[in-house]
Parts: sequence; C-alpha cells; structure tokens
Amino acid sequence: MSQHRPGRGPGTGPDTAKRSSAGPASGEAAVSALPGQAGPGQPDFPDLPEATVARLPEYLRALHTLAEVGHDTISSEGLAAAAGVNSAKLRKDLSHLGSYGTRGVGYDVTLLIEQIEHVLGLTHRRAVALVGIGNLGHALAGYAGFASRGFRIAALFDADSARVGEQINGLVVRHVDEIAEVVQEELISIAVIATPVHAAQHVTDRLVSAGVTSILNFAPCVLSVPDGVDVRKVDLAIELQILSFHEHRKAALTALPASSRAGRVALPGGRVTGRQEAVGT
Repeated sequence: MSQHRPGRGPGTGPDTAKRSSAGPASGEAAVSALPGQAGPGQPDFPDLPEATVARLPEYLRALHTLAEVGHDTISSEGLAAAAGVNSAKLRKDLSHLGSYGTRGVGYDVTLLIEQIEHVLGLTHRRAVALVGIGNLGHALAGYAGFASRGFRIAALFDADSARVGEQINGLVVRHVDEIAEVVQEELISIAVIATPVHAAQHVTDRLVSAGVTSILNFAPCVLSVPDGVDVRKVDLAIELQILSFHEHRKAALTALPASSRAGRVALPGGRVTGRQEAVGT
C-alpha cells in the first residue's frame, strides 16, 4: 500500500493537495492548466486529484506495452482493460490532461505517452538515492525496471561497515555519513528508505537536511517530515493483512446458507449484515 504521511504541520503532498478556492467541493481538483498552456504564474501541468495521479503510472505502463506490440491508437475500453480500471474512470482521468481521444478512433498512443510522462515529470531520468542495503535494499538496487520507468539509482548508502564498499550494478555502497555530499553532487531529490524501523527517522532527517524532498519508505513506521516533503509508504505486511480480510470475508460468505450468501456477510456472534464493497482501487 502506498500512503502519504503528513509531516510536522500541514503537508503539501497527496493527503493535503492544494485546491483552488473556486474548485469543486466534492474533492475533485479543478484543472489549472494543460501541458504547454500554463497561464501567468501557473505551473505547466494540471492540478490533478490524487487518485488520478495514482492511476497515471498504470496507464503509462499499459500504453508502453501497447506501443511495443505495434498499437498506434487504442480505445478507452481497450486501455482501461489493459490498465485494470473501468473505462468511465479512465476517460475522466485523461480528461484532466486535456486528452479526450477521437470518436471512433480512440487515443493516439504515442501522444498520450508524452502527455502522461510530461505530467509525471518523466521527460528526463531522475536520480534516486537508496538507503539500507539489506535483503530488500539489495534487491531494489539490482532491479533493472527503474531505468525503463524514468529513474536512475544514483547512490547507495548503508550504516553497516560490512556493506560499505560493496558494489551493486556498478555502484559502490557509501556510508550514510556521506549522504549530504552525494545528494548535492548527484542532484538527488528522491530517496528510497529500506532500513530497519529504528533507523528510518534518523535517515529521513539526514536526507531532508541534504535537500531530498520526496521519500519512498519501506520501513514499517510513520515518518515525520517538514512541510514540502512528500512521503509514500509501502508496507507489504499491511497489504497481506488486507488480503487476509478478503479471505476471511469469503470464508464467512461460504459458510452462509446458499439463499443468504448474495449480499450478506456474517459477523461475530452470528449476526449478518449487507455485503460491503471491497477495499481497493
């Protein structure tokens, strides 16, 4: 699960995205500008709902796959199926980018890739620091998929002297004491934390002090960060717990009489209630 955590005081990231005072009260952020059409003082990208931002990488992955097999255009239904969302949601998301497709033709795959990459800031490869070269960190450091998604692992750090000096994919593991120097040298603004939980906050403080403003956190804890720093949290155990809930619910439904299964869920104590929507995107 990815999750933004607010820092000390009001954050400026996914949970507290700024919206125009004239924008919709429903929580959908209004489009402030289309790519390449920013007005005076406006950023050159749309002001997107956070849920849309979370889905754009899925659309981009699907579009690259379609392009690789020779598709020049794709219908909204076809792209939605490839990305695992419904077509109405996809069309609404893409309308925020000013991309509506062509009736009877669909979306231009190459153009849509360019639009999404522009909005996601992937028009150039971003340097990323990885801190914590244990089992997970080692696997992340060796993952070749980052390069094809617009990222370059530019620096590896660890506090363990046994790890420092090790080479992974041509990069030498540096000591965490060198974070400030290397972050400045490599112009790093994004970092991945794969440290034990007890070290995560200390590492975060070092990264932020060095100028890092976006953090992907694999440590199972909530990080405290100042305003202007965005944090995304990935906790595999939480994802498994959510799946456990769905398994528990399926087992409860199976245990009900056949006539009661549709739309009913068993509760502790033998009570039943109406079936609820699954948690997820």
